[in-house]
Amino acid sequence: MTISPEKDFVLKTVEERGIHFIRFWFTDVLGNLKSFAVTPGEIETAFTEGMGFDGSAIEGFSRVQESDMIAYPDASTFQTLPWRPEDNGVARMFCDIKNPDGTPFEGDPRFALRRMVQKADAMGYAMNVGPELEYFYFKDSAGTEVLDHGGYFDLTPLDNGTDLRRDTVLMLEKMGIPVEYSHHEAAPSQQEIDLRYADALSMADAVMTYRLVVKEVAFKYGVYASFMPKPIAGVSGSGMHVHQSLFDYDGNNVFFDADDPDGHNLSKIAKHYIAGLLKYAPEYAAVTNQYVNSYKRLVPGFEAPVYISWANRNRTTMVRVPMYKPGKDSATRIELRCADPAANPYLAFAVMLGAGLKGIEEELELCPPAEGLNIYAMSQPELDAHGIMTLPSNLGSAIEKFEQSELMKEILGDHIHKYFVENKRAEWKEYCTQVTKWELDRYLSVL
Repeated sequence: MTISPEKDFVLKTVEERGIHFIRFWFTDVLGNLKSFAVTPGEIETAFTEGMGFDGSAIEGFSRVQESDMIAYPDASTFQTLPWRPEDNGVARMFCDIKNPDGTPFEGDPRFALRRMVQKADAMGYAMNVGPELEYFYFKDSAGTEVLDHGGYFDLTPLDNGTDLRRDTVLMLEKMGIPVEYSHHEAAPSQQEIDLRYADALSMADAVMTYRLVVKEVAFKYGVYASFMPKPIAGVSGSGMHVHQSLFDYDGNNVFFDADDPDGHNLSKIAKHYIAGLLKYAPEYAAVTNQYVNSYKRLVPGFEAPVYISWANRNRTTMVRVPMYKPGKDSATRIELRCADPAANPYLAFAVMLGAGLKGIEEELELCPPAEGLNIYAMSQPELDAHGIMTLPSNLGSAIEKFEQSELMKEILGDHIHKYFVENKRAEWKEYCTQVTKWELDRYLSVL
């Protein structure tokens, strides 16, 4: 049997570098990283036959009576883990999950994204993604005591996260994940590290790695890193702004048109794509913002993109067309600003791509840009006059729209769609039964 060059590289690297454990990584439906380790002697067999595990132990995978799942490692994702000792080292590979008969498992988030990537490929496009993930450093996981009181781009002594970000960037680069920017964000102890764009599937893998590396470095420094969307009331929450573009088989950016009559350098394809993102935003919000806490971030007044609109330089809109390099075809892209860093990146990128492709298929007309409008300051009648709708205001509303969406079923498949609805409806129901400190402070002494 002939082995591929990528698999041969893995086998030789494991032997030459004395790798003793190879972790197989995958996620559950909600995007929680799962792993089990195999020894070097099992790798060659794993490439051809996969490694079996109990799928009933994974949220959203399978029932007890259908528990056998097979993990097939993707050799192209092999990387050693730089935070583990070099002696008897540890490496990882992301896996595709399959049924015992070899067919793809429909509950595998990686497969859901791969299916959308294949649809784009059939239409002649490849999706590039460049996310900006924000997060907080806290003293520990028991509370929200911050490390500093810095703001945007602050440097020491206000920014105590400088060394942590530096080590995080270096560790990411050791794992083959290029970084474009890192800086202090708006809120106290809030950080941002932006990854250089890559194809959608590779970037989803990179986001999962990024979140773990951030936490590993924080642990090394004796602090805690959190991707919770809104951990502190009264300050900005954490987002995952996703820059995205489509390229054709010849490497041309199909979003770019120097002759755009509207002067935005956007092609018809780009405008249809944006129109799809806007039209279907209420339906995919449950995926890009999947927790009760996500909607504590999506409120006016904290730079959160609540309003379904688009513009070039206006950061109060949900979709922005960055103008850092106007007229440069390769730099033309759109930025979706509503997602948060706790989302499952496989599903989030899948619904973004799926909504954009649907806009292209339906040739949706793009509404006028909200250029020059401070949407945050607009009254409801003013919003209505401009035809600006809002995202769902809570997880309960988001799940209702997601459940009714035929497009979300088409993009994610029945298995993931059904589980997601059941899981998130249960989360919302449980939350609605809670009595919060706010309620006690407001009502207990007066009612």
